[in-house]
Amino acid sequence: MCDALALHRLDDVAVALRAVARGETVRIEGEQATCVTASAEIPMGHKIALRGVAAGADVRKYGEIIGMARMAIAAGDHVHVHNLVSRRGKRT
Repeated sequence: MCDALALHRLDDVAVALRAVARGETVRIEGEQATCVTASAEIPMGHKIALRGVAAGADVRKYGEIIGMARMAIAAGDHVHVHNLVSRRGKRT
C-alpha cells in the first residue's frame, strides 16, 4: 500500500493519502515509485517534497507548475503556504 501519490514523472511533490508522522518513511506510487522520509507531520491531502527544490524555483504537481518555492525545500518537507507561493487564482 502506498502513502502518497505522484502522477507525473516531473512532479516535485506527492499528495499524502493519509496523515504522515515526522520521521516516517513515505512510500510514493505513480510514475515516481520511490520513498522519502517525512521531515515534518504531513496532513492527509497535503504535499510532501520528492526532492530538493531551490528557493525561487517552480514546483510541479500533476505535471503542472503550481507555484514557486518561497525558500529552499528539502526532500521530505511539508509543502504548503509557508514555503510555496501559489500561481493559481492570482490576479495580474
